[in-house]
Amino acid sequence: RYQGIVTREIRGNHRDYLRILYKDDDELLVPLEQFRLVRKFVGSEGVGIRLNKIGSSTWNKTKEKLKADVDDIAARLVQLYSDREKNIGFAFSPDDERTREFEKNFEFELTRDQKTAIREVKKDMESTKPMDRLLCGDVGFGKTEVAMVAAFKAINNLKQVAYLCPTTILSRQHYNTFTERMHSFPVNIEVLSRFRTSKEQKATIHGLETGAVDIVIGTHRLLSKDVTFKNLGLLVVDEEQRFGVTHKEKIKKMKEDVDVLTLSATPIPRTLHMSMVGIRDMSVLEQAPGDRVPIQTFVMEYNEELVREAIVRELSRKGQVYYVHNRVNDIARAALEVQELVPEARVTYAHGQMKESELEQIMYDFISGGIDVLVSTTIIETGLDISNVNTIIISDAEKMGLSQLYQLRGRVGRTGRTAYAFLMYKGGQILKEQAVKRLAAIREFTDLGSGYRIAMRDLEIRGAGSILGRVQHGHMQAVGYDLYCKLLEGAVRKAKGEEPREEIQVTVNLLVDAFLPENYIVNEEQKLEIYKRIASISSSADVEDVREELMDRFGKIPLPAQNLLRVALIRSVAGLLEIEELTGGGGSLRIVLQARARGIRAEQIPVLVKEYRGRLSFMIKEKPQFQLRYPVSGKTIKDEETLLQETEELLRKMALILR
Repeated sequence: RYQGIVTREIRGNHRDYLRILYKDDDELLVPLEQFRLVRKFVGSEGVGIRLNKIGSSTWNKTKEKLKADVDDIAARLVQLYSDREKNIGFAFSPDDERTREFEKNFEFELTRDQKTAIREVKKDMESTKPMDRLLCGDVGFGKTEVAMVAAFKAINNLKQVAYLCPTTILSRQHYNTFTERMHSFPVNIEVLSRFRTSKEQKATIHGLETGAVDIVIGTHRLLSKDVTFKNLGLLVVDEEQRFGVTHKEKIKKMKEDVDVLTLSATPIPRTLHMSMVGIRDMSVLEQAPGDRVPIQTFVMEYNEELVREAIVRELSRKGQVYYVHNRVNDIARAALEVQELVPEARVTYAHGQMKESELEQIMYDFISGGIDVLVSTTIIETGLDISNVNTIIISDAEKMGLSQLYQLRGRVGRTGRTAYAFLMYKGGQILKEQAVKRLAAIREFTDLGSGYRIAMRDLEIRGAGSILGRVQHGHMQAVGYDLYCKLLEGAVRKAKGEEPREEIQVTVNLLVDAFLPENYIVNEEQKLEIYKRIASISSSADVEDVREELMDRFGKIPLPAQNLLRVALIRSVAGLLEIEELTGGGGSLRIVLQARARGIRAEQIPVLVKEYRGRLSFMIKEKPQFQLRYPVSGKTIKDEETLLQETEELLRKMALILR
């Protein structure tokens, strides 16, 4: 258990340490420059964590047990994805004049991220390997345009496109968007969902079989046995996490030899997990379209007066309001209460258990402006794009998941107009810790483009889960997400037949005062953040960046902090020179190389030794090492400076002569 930062004096020198507590209050001090050795435990909240006894084998046994499971998962994953690699998919031809004309017709300016994503998607499509790309982009950040460019490329190569949506309303909306965007081109677009009559569905299915239909947009109805394609080339899956396990299995079968583009505003941790471990390609849209402004988010106890005020204010600027009430059994009562609060408003309610025709009519009335306030369950969560709705009130927000809250909030603020989200929880109750964290996170991430970070935070709160299984909470609970990912990455590399990545830890132990004094950076979190920056130093430019930041934020840099920056650069250079250990003080400096230092030209060692005229010796004990002697005059700051200078100079010469 992390207990904070402590400063200790050892052999006359001061250093900062992370204080770590084990079972029975045993203590371990980790030098802060090595704090990469310590990982934060990220797992499901509320799970009791048992501390291990320091020096016991329990932790290693837990890891070993997990490794067997991870190896099995990795083998299955690699098999799954190597099968796709082996599959020879259709290589789409490069862009022609028609494709370029289609892209020019887009009425908005593409963001930098959209341009990058489109480039990546096209590159995937033009390769013979079937594409499997996850496009993670915030709500309203232009994922659909990227999908439309991909779809147009497919039909331009005489292939069919299936666009899979989680809801009928969304499929209708996408159908309208696609039809409008492609109206100048001879493209036959159809929609397939339960809202279509059986006659219309049969005609669409026949068109897919004969190749008369180019693009079909629909719900899981597309996954039915009676739907076959003449020449399917691209499958677009919108909000994959909204589909059940059986639907996902069918999607997996469809994926085998067609290009697949998955769209998500907040990918489920499992999907994100796969992308992060390098089994899946990923593009992220984080840049907001030019005219968008962040959504003003308020988290508060339910308050009738505030609800009334929020609705009246929105109506006064000719806008509309979503009121989310996620219980079907009393949604009519909730709508009546809202109507009583704001008698002048036109209030209606909607939920997924209504007759399709009734629900479609309500949604149509709302979209066309005939309804002011729509009291609804979370059926509005996915994808509905109504630019005139810029206030959302969510009741019982504490009962919803983080991704769900984020998606709901994304229903507003689709234009340049300021939008408001009110997340309300029941008054007079104590919220569970997990609910508090969720609400705090949604309030914290008000920036546009936070979807990716929301998914990461969601992952921290809920846990990443077993990648292939049906359960979100998985093996990783035993060791935490961070380590689980590291073990899985290693297992995947092994299963692919690649060399495991060896993380070389360079031990630097120079007798100099190198730390951030307490009176320089008082706040512990800020201190940790700066140590993290210092730990990632890999060049002189990095040192300058950190130095400028320290000057800017905390003022003149004290000598121990300056020494710390120099030691960080020494560690980085030592790593490049394949040095394992660097110890110095009291007039001598010892450098131990790795046993198999491949990057060193051994024949040049005598040249380096000669350069120092008897002050530098080289020997091979268990490992090759150098010993340097330099003049000292007792324990003074001047000696610390001499040690740092001698170390920097020796490393510079080693890089020059031995590399």
